[in-house]
Amino acid sequence: MKITKFGQCCLLIEHNDKRILTDPGNFAEGYVDLTDLDLILITHEHADHLHTDSLQTLVTNNPQARVVCNQSVGKILAEHNIAYTVLEGRDSDVVAAVPLAAYDGPHAEIFEDFGQVQNTGYFIDNALFYPGDAYTIPDAVPQVLALPVGGPWCKLPDALHYATQVQPQVAFPVHDWTLTETGTALAYRIATAVLSEHNIPFKALHNGETIEV
Repeated sequence: MKITKFGQCCLLIEHNDKRILTDPGNFAEGYVDLTDLDLILITHEHADHLHTDSLQTLVTNNPQARVVCNQSVGKILAEHNIAYTVLEGRDSDVVAAVPLAAYDGPHAEIFEDFGQVQNTGYFIDNALFYPGDAYTIPDAVPQVLALPVGGPWCKLPDALHYATQVQPQVAFPVHDWTLTETGTALAYRIATAVLSEHNIPFKALHNGETIEV
């Protein structure tokens, strides 16, 4: 599996000859010209995960790509005449020949009810789990965990406790666009040290970089 990070939670996941893009939002860059996409996953409607103009460009350039989201996101896409498939709750399906399992979980608290929207994480091909902005525990142990490490709702201790609960074979960072370069380096260093004590390798992944896991 090859993973390229375009910012925040926008990832290009290349797996089993499929190209999957997650959360094309406005805290990311360099992804709108991507082609040969098979699947676009959107976890929730916040702007750092969904930028409709960019998504429209993506679906125009990738007419074969299927967009998968929850009903809350779907209402927004319908207003922009963007076709989509709903996968939410604890439903599973095979979309664009990619096995998917949905995991609805509450968006982690920003402050009380502020910013609370439907959040749906996705387990991709029983291999990579991407929770969106939540600390949802999947039913199976993932090979790879996309681990949020920063943001208004995300404290690093909470993120690390979450990773130790999920116990993936390997974790890599997402949701870190708002961290400074120094802050990112610090978060990655702490995550590497702490998770290694729990036998979870942490692979640093900066914006614009690619890793193989």
